[in-house]
Amino acid sequence: MKGAMIGLGTMGPGIAATLARGGLQMTCYDVKAEQLRKAEAEMRALNVKVAFEPDLARAVAGADLVVEAVPERLELKQLVFGNVEKLVPAKTIIASNTSGFPITRLQEAVSKKERVLGLHWSNPPHIIPMVEVIAGAHTAPAVVQKAKALLADCGLIPVVVEKDVPGFVHNRLLYAILREAVSLVEKGVISAEELDKCFKWGLGLKLAVIGPMELLDVAGLDIYEAVAGYLNADLENSADVPAYIKKLTRQKHLGMKTGKGIFEYTPEGVQQLRTARGAKLLAVRKAMQS
Repeated sequence: MKGAMIGLGTMGPGIAATLARGGLQMTCYDVKAEQLRKAEAEMRALNVKVAFEPDLARAVAGADLVVEAVPERLELKQLVFGNVEKLVPAKTIIASNTSGFPITRLQEAVSKKERVLGLHWSNPPHIIPMVEVIAGAHTAPAVVQKAKALLADCGLIPVVVEKDVPGFVHNRLLYAILREAVSLVEKGVISAEELDKCFKWGLGLKLAVIGPMELLDVAGLDIYEAVAGYLNADLENSADVPAYIKKLTRQKHLGMKTGKGIFEYTPEGVQQLRTARGAKLLAVRKAMQS
């Protein structure tokens, strides 16, 4: 089978590498020549063989699957979808790795809406095997099943999201955790360093093995009802972005990409962190699959 990756920013190279390792003949495209060069270097580092093509029509020609991972701007994604549809066979599945735009909105840009769906990877996509499969309002059930089977054949773990809600499931869970975490730090309940330690060695370790719904049964539903009865009312429920985060972004302290965010980083330290975290994630994945 042939696949095409459109957009080679943060996620695109890792997604292409994952699909290539799964057996797809992958061709990668980006509108910027610089991104193509950077992605080629990443692929060499990952020891993955894929093709690179500066022309969109040649990149998607004959593809069975096209995955879009361009920047998170709805009008840009819709433009890409409209352009791709004109260039691919009728059988081609067109997928988006959007983090949260409703797939139904992306389907507005194409005529064959039934072949469009969401395939949402988690970062880093070449290490984390879970991929959300999201149908829009017009996606054909057969397309969902075909995409699910394709991912499984690549050694990935497809998770079908049955309703096209903003953020899907992975990001809704993540942002619920982040909202409470930032609130606790902002209120001085705990430092950022201690909060991360608490999560990684407590909840993080547990939730890697026992999912939230399983955890309810393990703890006992009566215990959950009793604790939730008083604790839920005290949890952070603001609909706004925390002032703690807004202050840092206004100062252009954006995290690893700028050398400072909640914590501080050096260029050498960033690379060391990424390498170490990748190795740890692989070790956790292997342990879970054993």
